[in-house]
Amino acid sequence: MENEILTAYIKQIQSYPLLSAEQEKNLAKKIQNGDYKAKLQLINSNLRLVITVAKKYSKDSDLLMDIIQEGNLGLITAAEKFNESYGTRFSTYAFPWITQSILRFLQSKTSAINLPYRKKEQLIQIKNYCNVLSQKLGRNPSIEEVALYMNIPAKKIQTLLEFDYTFCSIFSDGKENSFVYNANSMEVSSVEMDFMRHYEKLEMHNLIDSLPEKEKKVIYYRYSLSDTMKGKTLRQVAKIMGVSAECVRQIEAKAIKFLRTSALKHSI
Repeated sequence: MENEILTAYIKQIQSYPLLSAEQEKNLAKKIQNGDYKAKLQLINSNLRLVITVAKKYSKDSDLLMDIIQEGNLGLITAAEKFNESYGTRFSTYAFPWITQSILRFLQSKTSAINLPYRKKEQLIQIKNYCNVLSQKLGRNPSIEEVALYMNIPAKKIQTLLEFDYTFCSIFSDGKENSFVYNANSMEVSSVEMDFMRHYEKLEMHNLIDSLPEKEKKVIYYRYSLSDTMKGKTLRQVAKIMGVSAECVRQIEAKAIKFLRTSALKHSI
């Protein structure tokens, strides 16, 4: 029965023609202007991509249609967010969103991984210290700040956080911390996860680059957003920019307020 449903579904979506790069750009422009028909066309023409991704994760054939439906939700999100200025094909952009949606669904179906007791304790400690630092700083701390507070190497914290599926960033909505211990974490393909993180990071940098020049510089100086630069203190940034530390703090607060609002709007 399940195979018959899948066969009928595949036959149905094959009637939707594939799109050229130019057609995708035109549809993206229309979608940004609220054109529902354009969004539907972009989604329908890429439903086959969801099936391709879903089959990679469907060990249980009985779950395949459920996985496909979850992947379709990721596809819808990608269609709503896609912008012609990204300079990439929609399928490349949509892939991590589809994968993310599928992995979250599978994660909810998977029993908790039994981590060693010591690692569990360390992850809980990280979460607790993040709570403390968030209250002290008035924002979510960076990995380097947590490492300094806990007096352990930042690399060790990064390694521990790899046991957690949650994406970590400075763009919290104020209800959850950057580092959240997730007892239901699951092992996933590093290729797909790297791809997903790459596009989440890309969107984050796009938001930062939309800031006024001073605010953008402060954010890049204050946070480890470059592989070649470590986050700097308020005093260090103040010295570089030739202003007071308080001025830097105010610029940073204004920038982060804008980034958090924009991140929530774009669901980063």
